[in-house]
Amino acid sequence: MFHKEGSKIILISVLITGALNLGVSYFNPPHWITVAVGILSIVFLILILQFFRNPKRSTPISETNIISPVDGKVVVIEKVQENEYFKEERLMISVFMSPINVHVTRYPIGGSIAYSKYHPGKYLVAWHPKASEENERTTVVINHKNKLQVMYRQIAGALAKRIVNYANEGEQAIQGNDSGFIKFGSRVDVYLPIDTEVKVSLNQKVKGGITTLAKFS
Repeated sequence: MFHKEGSKIILISVLITGALNLGVSYFNPPHWITVAVGILSIVFLILILQFFRNPKRSTPISETNIISPVDGKVVVIEKVQENEYFKEERLMISVFMSPINVHVTRYPIGGSIAYSKYHPGKYLVAWHPKASEENERTTVVINHKNKLQVMYRQIAGALAKRIVNYANEGEQAIQGNDSGFIKFGSRVDVYLPIDTEVKVSLNQKVKGGITTLAKFS
């Protein structure tokens, strides 16, 4: 299964590689050139298809667990001052995605979407300390029914040039459902109440919609 955000790029990639191979055959070059172009075309298409893959995930719905919104590696677990929405100290867990990770973003908890905003910005490498506040990004806050709030922020990286965000204020978020997509490598920060119990460790690999990042106390 492939994500709808990749439909146009996949189609264009198929057409370009098909036209390239037909063009090579038309000019009848040495056999090794035909083989090389064919192999490179297959590798290119495989890379495009794997990037836009959208594996089905059966999220264990929980009223206490905050799940990872994306696939990747935990690169930051620390207390930070969050100045956009909460304007107070929060616990931040950051997950870095490489180009080979699934790039679907999923809702970390269920609840009402209280805030959703897009910010244009720079394209610093995703692990840069200032990326969370200076890069292109979207910020979403979900009101959980236990009256606690969870924020997650999609952050563009040096290669990511488009963030897609499906969260609209006032709508209901279902834990584990698609909430967006980030194209070509990036990072997602999750902001939690200070007393939230962390369930992951630094450098741990996580799966979006599956791995529990933290748990409400």
